[in-house]
Amino acid sequence: MEYIGNEKYWDDKFSSRVDNLLSPEKSIVENLEYLKRGSVLDMACGDGRNSLYLLENGFKVTGVDFSNKALERLESFANRNNYFVNTKQIDLNEPNALKNIGMFDNIIINHYRLNKKQFLDIENQITDGGILFVCGFGHKHQVDSKIRKQDLIQQDDFEYIYKSFELLRYVENQDDIGFFVTYIFRKIKS
Repeated sequence: MEYIGNEKYWDDKFSSRVDNLLSPEKSIVENLEYLKRGSVLDMACGDGRNSLYLLENGFKVTGVDFSNKALERLESFANRNNYFVNTKQIDLNEPNALKNIGMFDNIIINHYRLNKKQFLDIENQITDGGILFVCGFGHKHQVDSKIRKQDLIQQDDFEYIYKSFELLRYVENQDDIGFFVTYIFRKIKS
């Protein structure tokens, strides 16, 4: 699945951005207390607006994205602030993309829609009691030329993970940009 654009689209987008970072995702800021202290895998991290916020709040962060330009910007922003961030260029559309990525206390997926198989694989990358935090454009968002129906987080995206995760919080939010959802899950201890 190609989310909103291909690698060239995102490389061009990040190359043309000014030399400052967007604010962290509002939902992450508002729900930070749900995260388990420790490590975070920031999936489809872009240039790191959420990664840097998490670093500032004491988390150890690994950011993955398929845009090399985005990861270069993230590393630059982290270096300026004397933070260490681990980055990996990974195409999340590839089967088993996260197979050897390691274990994390938290996984954040912001403005990226995984498929159901990928959600099943996440169970192998998150510690017992760890948090899976998913937010982005939701099922009621008005599709347009940039945000397609297949980019929207659907309620049934998570149907296969309920054996291993419990839903702690679900939030819907409508603003002038669109309709957003936040799902916060905790991995059930095995």
